[in-house]
Amino acid sequence: MDIKILVATHKKYVMPKDDDLYLPIFVGAQNSSIDLPYQPDNQGKNISSLNPYYNELTAQYWAWKNLKNVDAVGLVHYRRYFSLNGKKGLDNILSKEEIETILASNNAILPTQRNYYIETNYSHYVHAHKKEPLEIATQVILKKYPNYYPELEKVFKRTKAHYFNMFILPKKLFDEYSKWLFDVLEETYKQIDYTNYDDYEIRSLGFISELLLDVWINYNNIKYAEVPFVFQEKQNWISKAGKFVVRKIKGESK
Repeated sequence: MDIKILVATHKKYVMPKDDDLYLPIFVGAQNSSIDLPYQPDNQGKNISSLNPYYNELTAQYWAWKNLKNVDAVGLVHYRRYFSLNGKKGLDNILSKEEIETILASNNAILPTQRNYYIETNYSHYVHAHKKEPLEIATQVILKKYPNYYPELEKVFKRTKAHYFNMFILPKKLFDEYSKWLFDVLEETYKQIDYTNYDDYEIRSLGFISELLLDVWINYNNIKYAEVPFVFQEKQNWISKAGKFVVRKIKGESK
């Protein structure tokens, strides 16, 4: 199989050695003042200039419109990869042989679900972000893809989901997912008033898509395998937990 795993990055970073499998993508290249030795996301048909809103999804869009003659496409991040043994280090990330073995009996590879236990996916979102973009996206789906709406409600009510915009899909399914996703997000983008959004909240389309992946996967009955994900840098779990509790106490974002 010819497989390309997009590694979304906005800066110079240590990349996987297997450059036949892993393809670093310079996201937001159109608006950047730096030059990186990676495939820029502003070549061919692209939405690179919208990277502040779409975040790593500009890499996915670039691949959807420009990457041809491949059998499967995946999306990971420069600090976050799939790893069967769950160990840090680029020597432990998924190999081509491992991907081929998994896809031989599955139609998708997704990260192990993150479970918030005391929060639903919806409540976690509105405690962490402005809820207006999610409400707009919900209405877009209700209007343009009403058959998907019951699945969206189910995802909202669950406490766990396949977060981080990480996946590996056969090219045909990758194209189908991208067509649906970007149709929803484009219409959502048109309706959001970003006037009072800071640099973090402006990335709302990237946050929303983390929930929409499960909506699409579940609605289309895509058989998937879960693979652990590893964050390549040390994380401050005490700080993360503290912020989580504060958001829970303060309630919904405005």
